[in-house]
Amino acid sequence: MPEKSFTAAPSTYSRSFARRRFLEFCGLGAASAIYPQIAAASESARSGGERHVDVVIIGGGLGGCAAALAATRMGKRVLLTEPTDWIGGQLSQQGVPPDEHSHIETHGCTASYRQFRENVRDYYRRNYPLTESAKNNPRLNPGNGNVSRLCHEPRVAVAVLDAMLAPAVSAGRLTVMLNTKPVKAEVDGDRVRSVTLINDQGAEYQVTAPYFIDATEQGDLLPLTNTEYVTGAESRHETEESHAPEKAEPDNIQAFTWCFAIDHIDGADHTIDRPKQYDFWRDHTPDLTPPWPGKLLSLQYSKPNTLKPHDLAFVPPTKEAPPPKTKALNLWLYRRIIDPANFLPGTYDSGVAIVNWPQNDYMLGNLITGDEQEIAKHLEGSRQLSLSLLYWLQTEAPRPDGGTGWKGLRLRKDIMGTADGLAKYPYIRESRRIQAEFTILEQHISRADRQAVAKNAGDKVTAAPFHDSVGIGYYHLDLHPSSGGDNYIDFSSVPFQIPLGALIPRRTENLIAACKNIGTTHLSNGCYRLHPVEWSIGEAAGALAAHCLDQRERPRGVRNQSKSLTTFQSVLKGQGFELVWPT
Repeated sequence: MPEKSFTAAPSTYSRSFARRRFLEFCGLGAASAIYPQIAAASESARSGGERHVDVVIIGGGLGGCAAALAATRMGKRVLLTEPTDWIGGQLSQQGVPPDEHSHIETHGCTASYRQFRENVRDYYRRNYPLTESAKNNPRLNPGNGNVSRLCHEPRVAVAVLDAMLAPAVSAGRLTVMLNTKPVKAEVDGDRVRSVTLINDQGAEYQVTAPYFIDATEQGDLLPLTNTEYVTGAESRHETEESHAPEKAEPDNIQAFTWCFAIDHIDGADHTIDRPKQYDFWRDHTPDLTPPWPGKLLSLQYSKPNTLKPHDLAFVPPTKEAPPPKTKALNLWLYRRIIDPANFLPGTYDSGVAIVNWPQNDYMLGNLITGDEQEIAKHLEGSRQLSLSLLYWLQTEAPRPDGGTGWKGLRLRKDIMGTADGLAKYPYIRESRRIQAEFTILEQHISRADRQAVAKNAGDKVTAAPFHDSVGIGYYHLDLHPSSGGDNYIDFSSVPFQIPLGALIPRRTENLIAACKNIGTTHLSNGCYRLHPVEWSIGEAAGALAAHCLDQRERPRGVRNQSKSLTTFQSVLKGQGFELVWPT
């Protein structure tokens, strides 16, 4: 299929929100537990002033960490910022165990992501009292959650990432600034000259570099640098995507979720105080098209791929029995990060589960396109929704024995490292997205679209091939209900490539996108937003910045000159990138 891109209407741009207010809502006034190398690197960078490095990476999530690994591996001096006191993004500060494709144990990611996964398992083997069978299981899943082959604790992700970055910190090539965010940028024409940062103590720094990488959760560097971007849903006229709306909807953004962790101490009463918005959320029915089947706080939801009412279950373990098998999906098991069966008897009184479910998806607004007051309202609303869900589970959720409520559910503040027990940062599914050299469309990855272009009915259905591939990934096209009133948009995709053109803005010369802010659409973002794909995007971005410095080339020059592209792709393959799905 030939490449196709488009230009978004100016109305789809949005302005930056007030970051300080956002971080206050995230409860980040003071640092909690951090880890040795990152702590040392951060403490060395708290005095303010001016700094110059080779690559500045704004955002310490999965894309940012992977970018730092790549750039420092190639000998570059890197400064990495993180607005919380935990690096790791989705895996840690947002509390989301990895969502991964079914091939992840053997292929479909970079070598460094596979090393991260193995390091998580080794961390448990070295530091936890595992049973012999768990210790000897090469595919150890600490929580045995349904959602992933590797459900683990947020703190373990931080510890493992700290260890992976430690050599670069020790060698002086990596400086990490925790509790630090960008507040403004200096731009000269098509180039970013500097970014001004501020930390939680109010100290400011101006950082300069030949290259800047935006690895923030919501594309925060884009408005600061005047880099053109898109928000929300593009129109069908713009993209020709079959699931796109007739008119562009820049405020229509996927739900975000404030996750939390719970265990269940049978016979105890850990009921929290009644949340102040509980009455609202208990009676709330989402206003969606197609309709939601009933109240949000219930054990029924719209099944994503059919949108028909579908039953769920919630049955935690009791003193008498482990979680029982249920006909419906038992949400207790869905994102469980600790399964006591993996550990020696007496280690845990209960399993531990992450609550990131349909019932605490916040759909009443977004965190990108509103003003400070509106964003503050939605942040508080999301927190109240999650606390209300917990209170409903403790007091009103139906039990198999005919009773109501599970009073033994305990909010695990220690797991999330916060005073209120909610994650340090809300789980963000959709970001500002650059107007890119190349934009990935639904028709590049949808199974139905790809079947339609197959020459013969029996041909293997594959995604559109990209000559400038810098990685591969796989996830079904999965959009959660949105602030614009859409119910789930969920359908089958095929294993895909990550095109280099999607990481490169059309105009800004020295800024590279490194996570959910790449050139996808509202729809195709549903495939490219998950953990291993974000890691691959970030690692490619860091490698691109380092390669451009080594070769004295611009990113778009690397992509658009055949010889340069071939050289860069050879560099990536030498570092353990997979660029093509195996046949």
